[in-house]
Amino acid sequence: MKKILKYLGLPLLVAGLLSSCSDLDVPIETQLTPDVFPQNEAQYIQTAGPVYVAFRGEYSFAWWFTQTLSTDESIMPARGGNWYDNQNYRMLHYHDWTPDNGWVSSLWDWSSKVIGTSNQAISILNQAMPEGASKSTMIAELKTMRAISYFMKMDSYGNIPLDTVYGDFTAHAKVDRKVVFEFIEKELKKALPNLNAASGITTYGRPNKQTANALLAKMYLNAQVYTGTQRYNDCIAACDAVINSGLYAIEPRASYLQMFYPTNGPLMKEFIFAVPYDPAATAVGYNGQMYHARYDVPRSERAKFGLPFTPSAPRSTLPSFYAYFDDANDIRNKQWLTGLQYMNDGVTPVTVTTTKKGYDQFYTGSDGSAAYTYQVNLTPDIVLRQNPTLFDCGNDEIAWNMGYRNIKFYPDATSTSRNQNNDVPFLRYSDVILMKAEAILRGGSETLGQTALSLVNMVRSNRSTSAAWTSVTLEDLYKERCREFTHEAWHRNDMIRFGKYEGQWGFKTDATTNRRIFPIPTNALVLNPALIQNDWN
Repeated sequence: MKKILKYLGLPLLVAGLLSSCSDLDVPIETQLTPDVFPQNEAQYIQTAGPVYVAFRGEYSFAWWFTQTLSTDESIMPARGGNWYDNQNYRMLHYHDWTPDNGWVSSLWDWSSKVIGTSNQAISILNQAMPEGASKSTMIAELKTMRAISYFMKMDSYGNIPLDTVYGDFTAHAKVDRKVVFEFIEKELKKALPNLNAASGITTYGRPNKQTANALLAKMYLNAQVYTGTQRYNDCIAACDAVINSGLYAIEPRASYLQMFYPTNGPLMKEFIFAVPYDPAATAVGYNGQMYHARYDVPRSERAKFGLPFTPSAPRSTLPSFYAYFDDANDIRNKQWLTGLQYMNDGVTPVTVTTTKKGYDQFYTGSDGSAAYTYQVNLTPDIVLRQNPTLFDCGNDEIAWNMGYRNIKFYPDATSTSRNQNNDVPFLRYSDVILMKAEAILRGGSETLGQTALSLVNMVRSNRSTSAAWTSVTLEDLYKERCREFTHEAWHRNDMIRFGKYEGQWGFKTDATTNRRIFPIPTNALVLNPALIQNDWN
């Protein structure tokens, strides 16, 4: 089993240090102050730890749900009332969310928490650490984590407040998205010289130089959306910095699927920055959770994957998105569960024994209570058979088998808490390669002897045994990004950049461009009276 603390060296502060003392005569030196804590290298690391803990907190929940369920990539309908959850998932699909949507609110709260925790750690370490390379690197890492969080918040909400001073409790008004963009760009460029140049186990789970370069590339690729000005050549230059580092490579076809297994980690050649998960880490406090198997594996296939819990499988994809997986020789097809289901031997059918009424709640025969055994067959279409208004497919076997399921983050049979060991990449090398290809297609200059076509084929040659492409368009590239980054929470970002977020899919008909940003949550408006609601409606 992987241990994230082994990679990060980020244990939480012990409870005794955080608790206050009840003896009023105890000298002030026992309090948690920079004069007492932190005072050595291990304690400096402990001070930085809560930033990474906070970042893991909602990365695979609020971030994933808002970035994915608001697209054509994934849908999470109710099934017999299960998972309706106060319309939270329905709103994301229909694009009719409100400022009170639970996931929209959680995303704001989470990103704000990471930013606030970063401000605190930066302030403490600036006071406590002696000047030198170690301090410069640690502060640069924390500022990069803060920049990542500001990027996520800016991408999701547009105009947002900027707050970088720990202990400043004044109400901060929003600033223009372009100003936030410029702040993030400046922070990353200032951090770059002090970030660690290495990759692999020595920096795993913490940002290094190429994390900053890859995030700058992502910023520049989307600059037209964020600022109104294209920055494609800057995107290419940032991509080239990652490429020229020589630290990364595209995983070959043989190990593509393993890149997302519970055993993944710092040996993955493509991971520039990944979020480590370890169910055992929850023993030291809330440390983030990654429940993909719970949401994606059909409950009928618990035994197939050897899971110690029964998954509920409310998430599935839409036929229009699955249609992008149209190359029979592509290894990425194997991340999907479709059609008739078999055990891992490929021969033994996965079967369920229920009743005729349990199989189909609308069965009208007089023998509805008679036993009925069937082979599980995952069907592509989502049909709101029970109640369209309540986004409900029904509470029978037909409903629970609707929709193809994605198991890219392969189910972790070792976890008894539903929390998986699979680390989740935020930035991968294949993304850098495809970002550069896209920037060239959009008008940027070719560099390093690489063309958009050669770059796309570089990725495809490691995914499919089909012949190399002889030409590539932006639409081709969009579909390739759909195949490559499924379930990695980049699809909303891609759809907006390609002008597809206002399209129709599933049951969604809303075409409002204002929905490219989420509303500021009601609770945030109450806490900060200087905030003015976004033009999201």
